[in-house]
Amino acid sequence: MCDTPAAPLRAVAPGLRAPVAAREPGVELAIVVPTLEERDNIAPLIARLTAALEGVAWEVVFVDDDSSDGTADLVRASARADRHVRIVQRLGRHGLSSACVEGILSCSAPYVAVMDADLQHDETLLPRMLARLKAEELDVVIGSRYAVGGSTGAWTRWRLLLSRLGSRGAQWLLQEQGELRDPLSGFFMIRREVFEGCVRRLSQQGFKVLLDILASSSQPLRLAEMPYRFASRERGSSKLDARVTWQFGLLILEKLAGPLVPARFVLFAAVGASGVLVQLAALAALRHVLTFAAAQGCAVWLAMTSNYLLNNAVTYRDRRLRGLRFWRGLATFYLICGIGALANVGVGTLLYVRGEIWWLAGLASAIVGAAWNYGATRFFTWSVARR
Repeated sequence: MCDTPAAPLRAVAPGLRAPVAAREPGVELAIVVPTLEERDNIAPLIARLTAALEGVAWEVVFVDDDSSDGTADLVRASARADRHVRIVQRLGRHGLSSACVEGILSCSAPYVAVMDADLQHDETLLPRMLARLKAEELDVVIGSRYAVGGSTGAWTRWRLLLSRLGSRGAQWLLQEQGELRDPLSGFFMIRREVFEGCVRRLSQQGFKVLLDILASSSQPLRLAEMPYRFASRERGSSKLDARVTWQFGLLILEKLAGPLVPARFVLFAAVGASGVLVQLAALAALRHVLTFAAAQGCAVWLAMTSNYLLNNAVTYRDRRLRGLRFWRGLATFYLICGIGALANVGVGTLLYVRGEIWWLAGLASAIVGAAWNYGATRFFTWSVARR
């Protein structure tokens, strides 16, 4: 039997609640970091953020596109030891912009920063970005390589030229946002309500999520740029390649075409138009050596093959099929476009019989065929889920 006297119970006055432990304040700033094969940079980045954000209620959300080097496992282990760290691991989905969107949506902080995992962005700028965002009631604060005092570091002349050309194109697209030196920056901080106001209009194409946000906003945003020096990559390999340039062009095209017309459909239609020229040229060359029906069949086959090759190389460059997938994709493309041709002829004939103008019937049937071919091949031939 225990002889230790029980602790006396504290009386609580009627109508008053018993005291409860004070809650820890919520996260004020979330830093979203998309990752792909960045295992060696995780620990150094967490250490740098911890040092830079002392006194700030923060968390870092790593959004990993199923890296093969164990990046997600390392982040998960870090999260068990550090309450500031979280992980969102994506399966079957790829892309920096969409990773940033999912990371921002996964957190509840009123202020969100986006930065890379490669240690090239200056994390010591984050507290000043946050202070300025709040003090000046800004919508977005951008870490700028081109603002006075900023630097691109040890970039080659070729990379600097490409960046400046891209920035000029983005500035032309964002004229309503006013003067902006670095619209392609991957290092910025934004108010949550501003992001939520445009998130449903984002294309989530490619690597330039800031450009996507600025171009999708329904009104000019209150912006400020803060200079920083772009550091050299210490570990891992750069993800900058020709696909980045292609995705940037696709984003620009999508914003110019508007929300009702997908940029890929514009490219798909352009490739289809080139296929018409291939078909006519082949028909003109073969009709002298084959029957018209045989020449027409060969011309259609050449046009479909040309369309497949161009779509695989251009329209779906980020999902390009290789090896066995290439031949399976070609087979599905032939089948789908064959069905599209039947739909094209059927719709055109039906409209013409009903008294429509011949060219209007032909145009309507072409649109139906193109829409079918685009939708079906996007799902069956170049589907991300089937890769």
